[in-house]
Amino acid sequence: MSTSSHRVIATRRLAYAFKDDPTRRAFTVRLHEPFFVEPGSVDFNVSGWTSGCLVSFDGLDEKEWTTYGADEVQAVELAVKYMEDCLRRLSKKYDLYFDDGEPYFED
Repeated sequence: MSTSSHRVIATRRLAYAFKDDPTRRAFTVRLHEPFFVEPGSVDFNVSGWTSGCLVSFDGLDEKEWTTYGADEVQAVELAVKYMEDCLRRLSKKYDLYFDDGEPYFED
């Protein structure tokens, strides 16, 4: 089984508002410490360096997700890319903002 320490290594604090309601609600995206993937815990071949990185959301109804990479660095890189892709997808439903009120996406 893959095991993650669940220790958070990076957070992004944002706010969202429904497109038809200006009320802003806070949420946080968290990147967790990468972990080595144990052989047999996933449905693909792993090496001794294959790693996973959990992305989780607090305050927004999104499921947590684990990205996998050839090593810890790639797992984190892919987690950041996944986070940005996910936020881009969510921006079709919500307006997203940084803590200071600036829009998250300029377009």
